[in-house]
Amino acid sequence: MNGGSFSVLKTLQLKSPKLVLLESCSTLSDLKIIHGHMIRSHIIFDVFAASRLIAFCIDSTLGTSFLDYAIRVSSQIQNPNLFIYNALIRGCSGSENPHKSFHYYIQAQRIGLLPDNISFPFLVKSCAQMESAAMGTQAHGQIIKHGFENDLYVQNSLVHMYATFGDIEAARCSFRRINGFNVVSWTSMINGYSKCGDVESARELFERMPEKNLVTWSTMISGYARNNRFDKAVELFELLQSAGVVANEAVMVSVISSCAHLGALELGKNSHDYVVRNKLTVNLILGTAIVDMYARCGSIEKAIQVFEVLPERDTLSWTALIAGLAMNGYAEKALQYFSDMVNKGLTPRDITFTAVLSACSHGGLIERGFEVFDSIKRDYGLEPRLEHYGCIVDLLGRAGKLEEAEKFVLEMPVKPNAPVWGALLGACRIHKNAEVGERIGKILIELLPEHSGYYVLLSNIYARSNKWENVTDMRQKMKVKGVKKQPGFSLIEIDGKIHEFTTGDKSHPEIEKIERMWEVIYRKIRLAGYCGNTGEALFDIDEEEKEDALHRHSEKLAIAFGIMKTKSSQTIIRIVKNLRVCQDCHNATKLISKVFKVELIVRDRNRFHHFRHGMCSCKDYW
Repeated sequence: MNGGSFSVLKTLQLKSPKLVLLESCSTLSDLKIIHGHMIRSHIIFDVFAASRLIAFCIDSTLGTSFLDYAIRVSSQIQNPNLFIYNALIRGCSGSENPHKSFHYYIQAQRIGLLPDNISFPFLVKSCAQMESAAMGTQAHGQIIKHGFENDLYVQNSLVHMYATFGDIEAARCSFRRINGFNVVSWTSMINGYSKCGDVESARELFERMPEKNLVTWSTMISGYARNNRFDKAVELFELLQSAGVVANEAVMVSVISSCAHLGALELGKNSHDYVVRNKLTVNLILGTAIVDMYARCGSIEKAIQVFEVLPERDTLSWTALIAGLAMNGYAEKALQYFSDMVNKGLTPRDITFTAVLSACSHGGLIERGFEVFDSIKRDYGLEPRLEHYGCIVDLLGRAGKLEEAEKFVLEMPVKPNAPVWGALLGACRIHKNAEVGERIGKILIELLPEHSGYYVLLSNIYARSNKWENVTDMRQKMKVKGVKKQPGFSLIEIDGKIHEFTTGDKSHPEIEKIERMWEVIYRKIRLAGYCGNTGEALFDIDEEEKEDALHRHSEKLAIAFGIMKTKSSQTIIRIVKNLRVCQDCHNATKLISKVFKVELIVRDRNRFHHFRHGMCSCKDYW
């Protein structure tokens, strides 16, 4: 505020002390009292005083009602100035109706007010909010027309807008035109690269920045997390701490979510400790992320503990815990928390029902599953989504009710998609039903000819039935269509570092020791009754070769590494796997937990397996 404006404000405050009270105004009722006084004292007719009232409403974080009130106040001002119109453009740009910004932009010019460098950034922000490239082009044209294409503030907003549209070339072009980059310029471009999936270019720009602020660090870390580069997000967080920067809640959500995806419990615990140590506010988003992290890392007791002390909880918080309980095999507990949530007056969302139905499926609770499914429409007036139908198919299929599952699919009121048919195909594999599996497999391959998983599932079904000609045919089809089998990998966290193992890979620096360790494990579990299950091998090769291939599965290498590095039998070995655990690895891991008296927790694509004393929490039902 310049000296002239400050003196005017002081004069107005002397005339009307109520203006000072705007700063402490916290409700719409308070605002109306102050406004009423301004009307009675005629100070409202001073355009500067009126602009202060409108600016307060626009800057308020107390809800959309304040913006609506500002709009009503502005309509009663006879000679509004550009400050008022800019405030309205700014307010609308962050509202549910960003297109209204253009209404006030045009209205200002109709009464002879020319836009300035404050008008355009928020007009451009509105285009980004609407995700309207056409409106963005028009706004850019107006910027050039009025001579603000070289204004730093305006240029930064253009970079952000084009990045939001996914037009990285236009964003890069606007970025290159900037003279005298500031932190916002660099950060906007980094965000643009991240949104387009080019995290390498984003990181290169990040490293070139002469100075970085917390927003820049947050943008780069969240960019990694958004692009599934979770290890890089955690790694960059460690660099942030080394640089002496204190993270905020937004950074920690990205970091803790990354730990959840990696299944890195120790890193997740350290991140949670960081939140507590730095007294960060555990808001709804961060609190939910922490609960989700512990649940996804297999520490369900800690997830419950954190959930119970959250200062506030919404449907997503409850859903995170319910989904965690379902994944970890606590079906009854998941249903109990679902009932508690409903009893507290919270309305379940689509993903809540998916989590509950998943719990019923993994727990074999058929009747309860159908009760929940029927309640979606009956009690909440929602139409079940395809994922809910898929859960019911999975529920019936896992229980061996293949005919009922297929009938359910055929009678669905909506057209079944690939995941729905996929749930049925998975059940055919579990229950070795080659006849139905072949029929469903052909439907899936026709639906998604590029999806390797369905070829592999059908191949496994053929292999179990010793139909090697069909296995060869599947492999030939994959080759012709250029479909490659997704490689299996497993992650294990040792001393705060993530180690990745890929099936058959020998790149790990300690691979020779790991393979020797596996030989020790193999000999001991054979004495305990282990016999390699080669039924799911995809090749028509002799049993010795099949068994050798099984021994190189990624989770076996990870487990051998874990046992090699574990100093105490009390330490839990945690493995995260990208594919479903195969029957052979499941059997082997049960025996390892018994022979080596160690607890192992394996998270595969579908659920958690807690191995203790030769038993698995899934009760061989997965």
